[in-house]
Amino acid sequence: MNNEITSERLEKYFKVTAKAIEVIEKSTNRTELVNERKDFLDMINRYFSDALHFKKKGEIVNAFAALNYAHGWIDAGARLGIFDVHDSELFTAD
Repeated sequence: MNNEITSERLEKYFKVTAKAIEVIEKSTNRTELVNERKDFLDMINRYFSDALHFKKKGEIVNAFAALNYAHGWIDAGARLGIFDVHDSELFTAD
């Protein structure tokens, strides 16, 4: 079991989250939750920005935590249908 946040692991999650953000920004919305979609995108981008900020400061644990929060918002939006996505590698909803 690996319980370390290595630079390689952090970079992997930055890439996965960045790709997921790219996909959701291009996705449609299967619901009428238009304002909620905007809120979700705002929170996701804020957490991703925080992750970049923490990484720059060398705060690896905080960067990893912020990435996980960002991806949590991504997955919640996908499950709700405000992001119409179909990729089980990037999202927990398909």
